[in-house]
Amino acid sequence: MARTHWRIDDLPWDQFDRSKIDPDIIPLIKAAALVEFNAHDYTAYLCNVFHDDAEFKAVAQDWAVEEVQHGQALGRWAELVDPEFQFEEAVARFRAGYKVPIDLEDSVRGSRSGEMIARCIVETGTSSYYTAIGDSTDEPVLKEICRRIAADELRHFKLFYTYTKKYLELEGLNRFQRLKVALSRIGESEDDELAYAYYAANAPADSVYDHKRYNAAYSRRAYGRFRPKHIDRAVAMVFKACGLTPHSRLCSVASRGAWWLMDRRTKRLIAQGA
Repeated sequence: MARTHWRIDDLPWDQFDRSKIDPDIIPLIKAAALVEFNAHDYTAYLCNVFHDDAEFKAVAQDWAVEEVQHGQALGRWAELVDPEFQFEEAVARFRAGYKVPIDLEDSVRGSRSGEMIARCIVETGTSSYYTAIGDSTDEPVLKEICRRIAADELRHFKLFYTYTKKYLELEGLNRFQRLKVALSRIGESEDDELAYAYYAANAPADSVYDHKRYNAAYSRRAYGRFRPKHIDRAVAMVFKACGLTPHSRLCSVASRGAWWLMDRRTKRLIAQGA
């Protein structure tokens, strides 16, 4: 059985401070708990795509164990904050309405190296996201949960990047092709997964799912947590995954552009919400 780098019981639960909770952060944590906990479905998909790579399949299964623990830790915190929130019920609701295509035999990215690049992009996003969440909260337990998850996700990025290099040697994707995969995966952050998780974790039982509504509700709360330093780090990681030079002049320009776009989108969402 895979061992995690930390245990939920190691977290400083006795330091929980309700007075330092930002109410606007609670819906985000509930949604994040569902997405993280659903990692085994992604592992099934990865094991199909890399069916003849026993080493990577073992790595993917270990990765899933850590991701599931992230969901459990976030879910436990959410239940502590909101006793009416039932993590297991929310997970069941999420899984009933959102399905990962686990029965595919080939990568949706068109190649195995493309799949690895996409995984690097996901870990880039989650590492940056939990760093931003942790920096934006003063609640001691949540801050520590986010610190540990962000560290795990950074380590996962490095792990997937190792296998990216392995498959690039076999398949030879050029930088343009790698960048195309990365931008495609970044664009998918607007798809149903996060929006449906937000709905499943927060909406009343009799409510009807509307992608536009719940995607806006999630994004309005999530994007406002980011600061330029978080975007700088994320863009540098994306550059590395694509074979471009991180911390270069081009990287700085891309980072400023990404921050401008996110800040503009956040302000627009806040205005619409008001």
